[in-house]
Amino acid sequence: MPCLNEAETLGTCIKKALGYLERAGIRGEVIVGDNGSSDGSQEIARNAGARVIEVPVKGYGAALMGAIEACRGRYVIMGDSDDSYDLSKLDLYVEKLRAGYDLVMGNRFMGGIKPGAMPFLHKYLGNPVLSFIGRLFFKSDIGDFHCGLRGFRQDIVKVLGLQTTGMEFASEMVVKATLFKLKIAEVPTTLSPDGRSRPPHLRTWRDGWRHLRFLLIFSPRWLYMIPGITLTVLGLVVGGMIVHGPKQIAGIGFDTNTLLYAGTAVVIGFQAILFGLLTRIYGMQMGFLPEKKVLARFTVGSTLEKGLVVGLVLFLLGVGGAVYALFVWRDAGFRALDYPDILRIVIPSVVAIIVGFQVALASFFMSVLAIARK
Repeated sequence: MPCLNEAETLGTCIKKALGYLERAGIRGEVIVGDNGSSDGSQEIARNAGARVIEVPVKGYGAALMGAIEACRGRYVIMGDSDDSYDLSKLDLYVEKLRAGYDLVMGNRFMGGIKPGAMPFLHKYLGNPVLSFIGRLFFKSDIGDFHCGLRGFRQDIVKVLGLQTTGMEFASEMVVKATLFKLKIAEVPTTLSPDGRSRPPHLRTWRDGWRHLRFLLIFSPRWLYMIPGITLTVLGLVVGGMIVHGPKQIAGIGFDTNTLLYAGTAVVIGFQAILFGLLTRIYGMQMGFLPEKKVLARFTVGSTLEKGLVVGLVLFLLGVGGAVYALFVWRDAGFRALDYPDILRIVIPSVVAIIVGFQVALASFFMSVLAIARK
């Protein structure tokens, strides 16, 4: 149990958990990860029969990890110490764990949310939206990413390498368990109003953003690749339509101004694709993203040389376009040119030069990652 000034409810939660262990005939213990309580929670926990772990690093995730790492059992069930979950009813969690599941998630939308147990924004916007994004980004079947009651094998924390210290810890566990293809189950869980007289530690917008930020950072495909590919393809299609001359669509004229924006879309989109590749490779190197064989090839062999060749070809194409534009200017006696015509040469040339440099520099960076791996 994570704890920060939970004197009002902590004792009740510990008694319920110990009562369940006794009733179910399970050899276990209750561990409280205390985050620097100043209301006597530590003494309450000890008197109630729990073991207290002092966790100096602040945050929900830090308090939980301090307690989890101190666990001596095979299985761990984590639950909030505000009495919003009934810790005397854990049979479904234990059954699933004993059936071989690595992670057992509670689902409050399946088990029921009692009146007043969850703020309106959390119930109808925050939790559903963030859980939907999690399912979309990581192809997960979990319906409630943020349930505070869950069970898991104690040793999976080493496999997953959990790092976050705040409320986003809840998302990190689910995301990494999904990425590493662990066996996950969901069970109905009822959420009741907590027994505290003070407001909860959770801050709606701050902690919601931290969850969303975590989901984005751990999904290079949705953060970089999909937007990058979309922009690049859109820029190439629109640019290809205009590069040979102005176009009229539904009575609206599109010319070199549109071509310039199309070129910008190609540059930004291609840069996003490169960032996605580099982020994914770095994540694989550091072990917080599973390895993909296709991407692993980018850091071995002659990736640098191939990238430099591709970059050089694009760069030379761009320079060739610039030289051609210079000859056009010379033929005009170095006088003022018809800008729409000359820009149809200059804009694609500039885009090719920029993209060529990006490819070359990204190839060098991938080689740096390969050195770290060796």
